[in-house]
Amino acid sequence: MSEHETTAEFDAEELAADVVELKVVPSLTFGAKTDIGRLRENNEDKYEFFLPDDERQLAARGATFVVCDGMGGAEAGQIASELATKTFLDVYYNHRSGDPAEAAMAAAKAANRFVSDVSRSIPGRLGMGCTLTALSFVQSEVVLAHIGDSRAYRIRDGEIEQISEEHTYVEDQVRLGVMSAEEAEYSQYKHILSRAVGAEPDVEPQVDRWLVEQSDVYILCSDGVSNELPDDALLDLATSLGPSAAAWRIVNDALLAGGRDNATVIVVRVDPLDQR
Repeated sequence: MSEHETTAEFDAEELAADVVELKVVPSLTFGAKTDIGRLRENNEDKYEFFLPDDERQLAARGATFVVCDGMGGAEAGQIASELATKTFLDVYYNHRSGDPAEAAMAAAKAANRFVSDVSRSIPGRLGMGCTLTALSFVQSEVVLAHIGDSRAYRIRDGEIEQISEEHTYVEDQVRLGVMSAEEAEYSQYKHILSRAVGAEPDVEPQVDRWLVEQSDVYILCSDGVSNELPDDALLDLATSLGPSAAAWRIVNDALLAGGRDNATVIVVRVDPLDQR
C-alpha cells in the first residue's frame, strides 16, 4: 500500500481480543480530491483514511476510507464532518469485536451520538450534522458503513453499481412503493435526508460486506459530485485513468458541470490480492 499520513492515531494493543490471522493483503492504489465548489464560501466536506502498518490491525480491520458531507450552516457542517470522520476511525480501529462489520456498525453509531451530543450542548451548533460513507478493505472483503446521501460505487467487469442506499425522503418512498423512481427524480424533496449523522440521538446505518476481486474500483463521493456527474461519466473516468488522476478529473468535471456544492471523491483500485 502507498504510505500516507493520517490525523488519526491508534493503539494496536486495543484491537480485537481474538487475534485474527492475516491471510490476504489487498494491494490498494487510491487517489482523493476535495474542492469548495463554485458557489460555497466554505468546504463542509471531509475525507479521511487510515492504512495500518501493524499486521494485527491490518488483519482485523484493514484499510479504511471515509467521506462526510456536513450540514448546519456557518462552520457547523464542517465541524460535524470533522467530528464524524475522527470518531468513526477511532471507534472502528479500537472496538473489541473480531468482526469488522460489527465494529463498523458501532463506529457509525458512535459518530452519530457524538455529533448529536455536540449539536445539543454547544450554542450555535444546534441542527448540525453530516453524511458518513466509509469503506474498509479487510483481507478479501470490503465493509461498507453508510448514513445519508453521499455515495459508494463499485466498478467491476466494466459496469458501475451504487452499493450505498439513498437515505432520503423520496428514496424511502420509492422503497415503500409509494413513489416511482421517475417521480423521485423530479421531486422537490429529493435532497431531504431521512437519516443523517447527528440529526437524532440514534440512527440505523447501512452496514454491508462483499468479497473483493482484483481490478475492482470503488468510488466514495459527496453529492457535490453525484449531483453533477452521471454514473457513466464516473465509470469512464475511473476506468480510463489511474485513481489519483481520476479523482482530480472527477472533481474538476463536477465543477465544470456547475460546481453548486462542495465536491469530494476518493477512488480506490484493488490490485493483486497477496495470499499469505
